[in-house]
Amino acid sequence: MASIPASELTPEQKDELLCTYSALILHDDGAEITPAAMTNLIKAANCTVESYWPMLMSKMINTVGMAELIKMGSGAGGGGGGGGGG
Repeated sequence: MASIPASELTPEQKDELLCTYSALILHDDGAEITPAAMTNLIKAANCTVESYWPMLMSKMINTVGMAELIKMGSGAGGGGGGGGGG
């Protein structure tokens, strides 16, 4: 999504991005990643998301683990091109 301006994202993409950023902020701060904590951060940014997003994201993060999800990277993008040999 980094190559797309935020103004061109669908509402679902914006919600997912807001939840991702809120979870990363909580993780970086060492705080527990809960739906309430995510919603509070999103509201503090003067944004809103569909109410189910923080619940789904926090459940996934607490099941899989934030460190593992960060290692996995995004599954949404295509495979990166190989580095150029020289």
